Amino acid sequence: MSLLDHELELLAPAKTADIGREAILHGADAVYIGGPAFGARHNASNPIEDISALVEFAHRYRSRIFVTMNTIMHDSELDLARKQIWQLYEAGVDALIIQDMGLLEMDLPPIQLHASTQCDIRTVEKAKFLGDVGFSQLVLARELTLDKIRQIRAEVDTPLEYFVHGALCVAFSGQCYISHADTGRSANRGDCSQACRLPYTLSDNQGRVVAFEKHLLSMKDNDQSANLEALVDAGIRSFKIEGRYKDMGYVKNITAHYRLLLDELLERRPEFARAASGRTRVLFTPDVDKTFHRGHTDYFANGRQDDIGAFDSPKYIGVELGSVARMGGDHIDVITNAPMANGDGLNYMNKRTTVGIQANWAEKLGDTEDGQRWRIFPNEQMAALPGLKVGTVIHRNRDHQWEAALHKKSSDRHVGLQLALSEIEGGLRLSIIDEDGITSSTDAAIALQPAQNAEQAESGLRASLAKMGNTMFVADHVELKLSQPWFVPSSAINALRRDAVAAHEAARLAAWQRPQRKAPAQPRAVYPDTQLSYLANVYNEKAREFYHKHGVQLIDAAYEAHEEPGEVPLMITKHCLRFSFNLCPKQAKGVQGVQGQVKAEPMQLVSGDHTYTLRFDCKPCEMHVVGAMKPGILNSPPPSAVPYSPLVFHRKRPG
Repeated sequence: MSLLDHELELLAPAKTADIGREAILHGADAVYIGGPAFGARHNASNPIEDISALVEFAHRYRSRIFVTMNTIMHDSELDLARKQIWQLYEAGVDALIIQDMGLLEMDLPPIQLHASTQCDIRTVEKAKFLGDVGFSQLVLARELTLDKIRQIRAEVDTPLEYFVHGALCVAFSGQCYISHADTGRSANRGDCSQACRLPYTLSDNQGRVVAFEKHLLSMKDNDQSANLEALVDAGIRSFKIEGRYKDMGYVKNITAHYRLLLDELLERRPEFARAASGRTRVLFTPDVDKTFHRGHTDYFANGRQDDIGAFDSPKYIGVELGSVARMGGDHIDVITNAPMANGDGLNYMNKRTTVGIQANWAEKLGDTEDGQRWRIFPNEQMAALPGLKVGTVIHRNRDHQWEAALHKKSSDRHVGLQLALSEIEGGLRLSIIDEDGITSSTDAAIALQPAQNAEQAESGLRASLAKMGNTMFVADHVELKLSQPWFVPSSAINALRRDAVAAHEAARLAAWQRPQRKAPAQPRAVYPDTQLSYLANVYNEKAREFYHKHGVQLIDAAYEAHEEPGEVPLMITKHCLRFSFNLCPKQAKGVQGVQGQVKAEPMQLVSGDHTYTLRFDCKPCEMHVVGAMKPGILNSPPPSAVPYSPLVFHRKRPG
């Protein structure tokens, strides 16, 4: 079974199998998780055995498990990758999320392939090509607008996936090499050093400072909560939450948040259906502000926005709680807009730095016209809290009581059953049909005796059969198909119910049909271009073979395979610092004063010992962060760089 056009899939991340289980219980229709190797988050890997157990748990609810193998691979790694893929297939995994096209040229099992966001899918032509070569789902670039998504959907019949929440890479995914250039740690190899979260100084071509020591490449976090219905109408069918490094609390909270939003949408839009089974009951109030985020943005979904950057800090500041009303020798008094608890985590800004406070003890002093007055005794010495004074705004980034609720059971998920009890020779039969139409029946040899109190006997049977306890099921309806009221010992009917429920759970697993890999289109699809630069991330001979088969004549090796120095775009991004500081030519036109006089290009970014040149491609509205590749820091040996054409496609210096 593949994702159908009328199905809406909530796709949640999992760092571990345990987190994956909780994601499913909190409403995920699918979960993506890293395998033993080759995931783009190298510290979020999991053994095959854990993934196999997660698969079995997920399939009970008709949820799917996707494994990320979305790094580019060296020739020497391909055989290991092939073996891992076969192991994952045998473990029951439903799909692989990949970016390395070399895998399509290998002896793989018939497992579905999903095109990772690292494939940089921004155009109709690219999306159509990937669908035609055998990808069953496409993860679109996060920078796409609703209009662009709509255009792709109109031309492409492959299900479309889109990130709706979580951290944002400032660069187009797969088009960032700044980490590798500076540290030898390749983002495309799963080891990004997150240079985008560092502070930078921005200056113009005359050396005048535009911004000093700001986190100029750090984006706020993606939040498409307000755009879900618009995304559905544009053609998105899988709604992806970022976060394979995130903890259990984050996954529970954000998955539950989007589950409730999607359920409300499904209630209003009966033409759509949930992609998996069961009804989720959330036992807490989800709040996207109470788990890690850098602020919220819907990025480019509705076009370019003024305020998408988290320039002040890449850290989680939290929710504004109140302000300092009084300073004491070992405490502070704060007027708050919400109750507090011992153990709350607080912070405030001191110049450009976030300062944290652990509330060792929080005591309510009373209510005021402006809110509640609390006395906080911090773990820290007052002298160790620089810049704290009356009027300082306090944020809470750890709500102790709210987080405590997430450490407990915070959601459940049940599949609805219809039960029918009937007579057979020498006993009773309990037949079950669930919401997916799967049936089972279980017999028990029971000596039947006429009931002395018919109404009481029938009521007791219905109550016993409806008790699903801690199982994954809920009894929506119980029917008694009996010739007369019978007295049945409670122990006997309870045993029959337990056996029937276990048998039905086994029947659900047996009935699961793994989605099949999509067959490539015939005749063979032709790639939209006849030449590829390093931006295509071709890192092995199999990938070269793939592109050559599909009409590409000139193929440059991946950035990671080059050793010669030279300046190239190390990051290509839709984020534009000219725009952020009102230096875009359209913005600056007619502007008076200093800003209007600043020469916008070329500009420079400086962080520590690293200097980068900013160049602006206004036609597609992109910013290129240009810098020198440093040879001799490769994190694995390069593949052969011999192209299939006698001509070599060389990089050109920007500008």
